[in-house]
Amino acid sequence: MTNLYFAGIDAGSTYIKVALIQGNRIIDTALANSGINNSAIASSLLDTLAEKNNIKRENIAYTVATGYSRKIIDSADADVSEITAHAYGAKLTAPVDFQPGILIDIGGQDNKIIYLDSDYSVMNFSMNDKCAAGTGKFLETCAQILETSVDKIGELSLESKEPCQINSTCVVFAQSEIISLIARKYDRKDILFGLHLSMARRIIKMIRRNESVGDIMLTGGGGLNIGLKRAFEDELLMDVYVADFPQYNGAIGTARFAQEIFAKQRGCL
Repeated sequence: MTNLYFAGIDAGSTYIKVALIQGNRIIDTALANSGINNSAIASSLLDTLAEKNNIKRENIAYTVATGYSRKIIDSADADVSEITAHAYGAKLTAPVDFQPGILIDIGGQDNKIIYLDSDYSVMNFSMNDKCAAGTGKFLETCAQILETSVDKIGELSLESKEPCQINSTCVVFAQSEIISLIARKYDRKDILFGLHLSMARRIIKMIRRNESVGDIMLTGGGGLNIGLKRAFEDELLMDVYVADFPQYNGAIGTARFAQEIFAKQRGCL
């Protein structure tokens, strides 16, 4: 299978992410905003990656999809749950000499806690998809209120000298709380780090302590936010690691899963 490539498509609520791997090498990744026709977007991203890396589409031996739209991705040969996808992704994205026992995946519309054993098999998971608090969309909304962008709030929050106390766990009430803090002339940086701490506390409550074995790794778009990493570390009083290519962890894991399915079908495993 040395000349073959495998693709993973993570058709999420906010972005469509595509990853291309060969063996244990991550060849390339790409993303685009989710839209009305996610299947066409995914196919276009695959074409872009193939052309960019001088790969013929027929050399992509197998493609698997995950995410909200995984059942309607025409270019995929199969689909898999997001939980399995992120577990498989950790095999390729965990930092060297690091064995994650817990994955915290922070997506656009939900977040997940995934418990792994030493072989990266899923032991259990918990998920919040009922409320936007603690998600990427929540941070985007708060960034808009504070007149900045979501890609800047992490670094800004680290400049905080005295983080604000954000008590509300509901998105609507948290927004009102932020507006009140702005009116009272609190520094934007202190509001932002307070938000990150509040978000970390909410997600930490989902962790089942009796199933917490091993170190913690952040995946999903939230892994790109250095302020969120610091907030988790401050609340947990321990190091928290970030996956390589955190936003693409699901797509990378799906590509790794595609590789395994293909090998099993041909009796290579």
